[in-house]
Amino acid sequence: MDGNILNVGSFLNQQLDAAFLWEMGKEVAGLYKGAGVTKVLTIEASGIAVAVAVGAAMQLPVLFAKKHRSGNVAGAVHKVTIHSYTHGNDYEAVVPAEYLNENDRVLLVDDFLANGAALRGLVTLAKQAGAEVVGAAIAIEKGFQKGGDSLREEGIRVESLAIIESFDGGKIVFRSQG
Repeated sequence: MDGNILNVGSFLNQQLDAAFLWEMGKEVAGLYKGAGVTKVLTIEASGIAVAVAVGAAMQLPVLFAKKHRSGNVAGAVHKVTIHSYTHGNDYEAVVPAEYLNENDRVLLVDDFLANGAALRGLVTLAKQAGAEVVGAAIAIEKGFQKGGDSLREEGIRVESLAIIESFDGGKIVFRSQG
């Protein structure tokens, strides 16, 4: 689509391919086996399905940051302002402090990684809580937007199941992963 947006609504966003999600969850669980992850952390809404598949495969709780503080989020919270590339706006991501703390070793999970703003926001939330970020697992990374590369350079382990190198004349070119 225009603006380097990939439409995955038929299997990952609006309509979910549960069997495919389960396979993704198992793949991520294998990548992070033995890493000591205690919790999966994502942002609503599209990342939740992937995160639940990962959490189920790893037999771990899944926590998602809400994009706005709602009436059912009471008490102390961790919060951060994040810019959405897809929607072109800022939002405040909020996690109740009771669900994320210094005892947690979190795996960040999302459906897409473009510029890295959402993941950086999740890293900030984890730091506010005193939690350790073990790494990030992404369904689809847009390698040409460099968010994943810059996060890796900052020392964050990022494992993407697919990395798109470019959209070339309507054709998707994948980065080879050794």
